[in-house]
Amino acid sequence: MTSKDNFEFAHEHRREVAWMSQNTNTLPVHPSILEAIRTSADEREFNLYPPKAGIFGLSDAIREDLGLDDADMILTNGGIEGEYIATRALLKAGDEALSTDPSFLPLESITPATKMLLAIDPNNPLGSGYSRSQIKGLADIARDHGLWLMDDITYRDFNADHVLATDFYPEKTLLSYSFSKAPGLAGLRIGAIIGPPDAIKSLRRFDTNVLGVNVLAQCAALAALQSKKEWLPGIRRICAKNQETIRHTVAKVDGASLPVFPSKANMFVIDLAPTGVKPEVVEERLLFDHLVHTRAGSYLSKKHGGEFLRVSFTVSEADCKRFADSFPAVMDKLAK
Repeated sequence: MTSKDNFEFAHEHRREVAWMSQNTNTLPVHPSILEAIRTSADEREFNLYPPKAGIFGLSDAIREDLGLDDADMILTNGGIEGEYIATRALLKAGDEALSTDPSFLPLESITPATKMLLAIDPNNPLGSGYSRSQIKGLADIARDHGLWLMDDITYRDFNADHVLATDFYPEKTLLSYSFSKAPGLAGLRIGAIIGPPDAIKSLRRFDTNVLGVNVLAQCAALAALQSKKEWLPGIRRICAKNQETIRHTVAKVDGASLPVFPSKANMFVIDLAPTGVKPEVVEERLLFDHLVHTRAGSYLSKKHGGEFLRVSFTVSEADCKRFADSFPAVMDKLAK
């Protein structure tokens, strides 16, 4: 069975492992981001608590990135913390939130206790993206039922056609924003929860970062936004190449398939159900035998987790080729 030992092993061999398990980005970081971290460290900015509202320019850069001039925000230690703050502030015992597993449950599941819709767009783990009409539909449903709409846009940068839910339902939409994926800053833990000023005001009492968020992370985040036009096109090009490599690889394995292609995010679900091979075993054999780290679906879905393997591809083309070389061999061995 998959356990934390897999991740302990992967971290111990980090420089040798093709890290395709957590949708992180191990491609080279833009030089300006590294320079911002070094400069902040050299200036010993870490000696002081940063401004609670964030370093100068960061919040404005996030607003500019989203095109939301009037939005307010709380800077957080990654996107998940912002969602935690929001659910603590807006939901009470007995309230329900409707989310994905891994795709949306039927909207008939809305009950009088439902207070929030959570849209992950693009979707983790499927990699599917919502169209403009679909986002509008979700926003209309949320408005009709008086629900909060949590729009998790962690993977937004990978989808050139992404549409914000705030376009249709600004008054009760919250955006979960992260620097972990596209700019490759997962370990720095920096993100934000963004929404209308009145809503953000109600969230602040649950913000435990009373002395601010990691100053090195903030400097890196600001540099990432300022240089985004320079690094994002290259990330997307490599993702497109790696998607094709994975598609051709999966096609070599009888019974395996990609439910979504192309992915609008930086990951695929590989459907293994027809093969009869357990994803947990595939994860282990790829990691321990080939130093390729993927993720069994049980981490992501109670209902469908035993059916798929998640593979992310913001890795070098060489690392993606290692997956291409090892996945068919592992599947062939396990199918016997």
